Amino acid sequence: MREHLKHLEPSPGSQPTAGSVLRTGIYCGAFLVLAMLGALVAADRIPSLEKYAFERNAACYTLFVLLMLAPVLRFLTRPIQMFASAMIGWLMFAAAYDLAGFYFRDLFQVLRTPLQALVEGTVVYGFFAVASWVCGMLLHARKHPVAPGRNAAAREAARHNR
Repeated sequence: MREHLKHLEPSPGSQPTAGSVLRTGIYCGAFLVLAMLGALVAADRIPSLEKYAFERNAACYTLFVLLMLAPVLRFLTRPIQMFASAMIGWLMFAAAYDLAGFYFRDLFQVLRTPLQALVEGTVVYGFFAVASWVCGMLLHARKHPVAPGRNAAAREAARHNR
């Protein structure tokens, strides 16, 4: 089973840089903004899609969730980098959502306010970061004994008694 989980463990030379965190966050935010704008335009400005509202909304939600998972999957074993990257993208999304409220009337009354969206995204990404950290601690505890080691004299005596 350890061979199966080997790819989840970070290799010593694969430290993510601040550039990779920033780059992932910016790309994630840009794609979230594009997905949001596409969903808003499809829902508000294309009346022929109204009869397919359920399918249209399901496709938009699926795309949005997949885009939200990008920083989570990119930094799965690095919870701090995961949260930082995700929050960069989510802040970009929340800012664009706030600006979209100027163009799309009653957006905040129908859906949620930008602050609510920001808080919801922070909670979701915080949950993923904490879950990643806890899973990392559990995997580390499985590999290394939790029991305290004996002192040197007791180890030496135990080795000679065998």
